[in-house]
Parts: sequence; C-alpha cells; structure tokens
Amino acid sequence: MSVLDEAGNIREGEELDLAKIDAYMKSIVNGLEGEIEITQFPGGASNLTYQISYGEKSFILRRPPFGKIAKGAHDMLREANIMKALNPVYPYVPDIIDICENETVLGCNFYVMEKLTGIIPRQNMPKELQLSEPDTRAMCMSVVDKFIELHQVKVQGTDLEKLGKGVGYVERQIMGWSDRYVKSMTDDATDFATVMDWLKSNMPKDVAQVLIHNDFRLDNVVLDVDDTSKVIGVLDWEMATIGDPLMDLGNSLAYWIQADDEPQFQMMRRQPTHLKGMLTRQEVIDYYLEKTGYKVESFVFYEVYGLFRLAVIMQQIYYRFFHGQTKDKRFASFVHASKYLETRCLKMIEGVN
Repeated sequence: MSVLDEAGNIREGEELDLAKIDAYMKSIVNGLEGEIEITQFPGGASNLTYQISYGEKSFILRRPPFGKIAKGAHDMLREANIMKALNPVYPYVPDIIDICENETVLGCNFYVMEKLTGIIPRQNMPKELQLSEPDTRAMCMSVVDKFIELHQVKVQGTDLEKLGKGVGYVERQIMGWSDRYVKSMTDDATDFATVMDWLKSNMPKDVAQVLIHNDFRLDNVVLDVDDTSKVIGVLDWEMATIGDPLMDLGNSLAYWIQADDEPQFQMMRRQPTHLKGMLTRQEVIDYYLEKTGYKVESFVFYEVYGLFRLAVIMQQIYYRFFHGQTKDKRFASFVHASKYLETRCLKMIEGVN
C-alpha cells in the first residue's frame, strides 16, 4: 500500500459528468488522450477535490460543494486567482492550469491545478510510514516554519495587496463570525451568546497586516515522499486574505489536538498532532512569537476565537445537512461538536476571569 495521498470513490451526490469533464479537459490540455477516470479525495468538508486522470497524467479539480451555499463562501475564482498571484513569491502553491467560469460544464465555477505527488498528514499518518520521534519533530517544525514564512511574504506591489481592507481586521472577524453563527443556528444548536459577548468585549488591536491562510493545517500541506521534513506544497487557499497573523495562528490551533486533550476533543482530530515529537499548542505559540517578534500578554483571546470560528464553520455545514441540502452523513454529528467547542471556550474564558 502506498504512503502517498490517494483519491478514492466519489461520495454519493457528488458525482461529476464524465463526458463534460472529458471534453473540457481535452480543450485546455494539449495532446491529452485516452479514457478519463475521476476519483475524489476523502478530506475536506468544504470545497470538493477530485483527481482527473488519463493514464499516468493526473490533475486536480476543485469545485464548491453541492447545495445551497452561504453568500461569499466557496468563491473558486477568488481562490484560484490568489494562488496564481502567490505562486511566484511563495513557491509551495500548486500551478493553476485553468479557471473555468463557464457554468455549463459543472453548473458552477471551478479550477484545475497541477497535482503535487506527496504525503498529506491527515488524521493518521500512513501505517507504512514509521516516523521516529525526531522525524516527527522535524516534520512539525518544517510545517510551522512554512506558516511563519507565509506571514513574511511581501505583498506590496502584487495583486495580493488588493485583498486587504485595512486596519480593524480583528473586529471585522469577531462581528462577522458572530453574525454567521446566528444565521446558521438550527433548533438543536447552542447559542454561544456568552462566548460572542466575551470576544466582542476583549478585542485587541491588530498586531500587523500580512497575508494569512486562514485554514493552515497539517492536512493542507504536502510532504516530500522521500523526506517528510520537507514541505513541497500548501493547499486550500479558499479563505486566504490580508489580516492579523495572530488570528491566523488562533485558527490553526483550533485543529491542533494534542495527546493529552480530553476524549471529546480527540474525537475531532483531523491531523496527527497527537504523535510523540509534535509540538504542543503552547510550544507552537512560543516558537511562533519568538520567530516573528510579535508581543502579546495572553494568547487566550486568539485561541477562543479560533475555536469559536471552527464552531461556526461546523454549524454552517451542519445547517446544510439539517435542511437536507447535503446527504453527507459525516456532517450529522457536527452540531454536537459545536456544543463541545462552546464548553471548551467557556472553560478558557473562566480561566482568565
């Protein structure tokens, strides 16, 4: 069995029209011949990722999810254009092959990019890959370093500069995510009122305006198959923008579930941050602040924000499931996860009061 990240069967309700994709691919890639095969990558609860193969040649197609979509979400043109602008200054971004705005092909905008062949650290590392504790530490450090490197990209004079809305990023995020949560509430959801009020009352000023990923996780990086300490790609740029780097770190830490976390949090783990050799959340914070020089008295606000934002994302996805807009059974438990995240946020808030 291969240690490489591989696509598999397409989930029910997420099939693509083979004939239309075949005609489209042969119109954008010169000399493409043979029979088309479409498979789907298992990760992701947001945009959908497919592998389009013709024999040994493979490409990646990204499209928004099926069903009703929140306004401004899943903007494939934005994601692809960010990647095109970022590729020259941050070489871990895959090349964009084509951006399709013709909705007669799939009924939506989508794009096709190069396929990076490597290892993606998903919930568990491949069993065939026996990493030592030092190997795991080296992999972890390399990923965190790429995160720091992204925040140091010079955006002035590039198309990326247009992403910024100026100072006030922290406030825009807290108000925006609070509004999104209220709009995505279902009858069985918790209200998050105390958490939202605390965040609104404790907003710090922006520490900087830099390019941020907004979903930087281990399962969004691609590792060299021959050297797991080497990152060859960073994926999923849907939510990238200009904003506060500590807010971006808070987002990432919401997914950073470590070995000593309680069972309810362990059930939500989507990346192998529990392995021996991995940094703890506090070690990530300390290392990041040391390398970047940013100063902060307490990181609790950013951690609570990250957990709240994750809860909103899960609730938005659950809203689609609740109202029958998606059949993906993975989403049935998301409302319970959101409730747990509220409890976790409240404990952190109590700890600083």
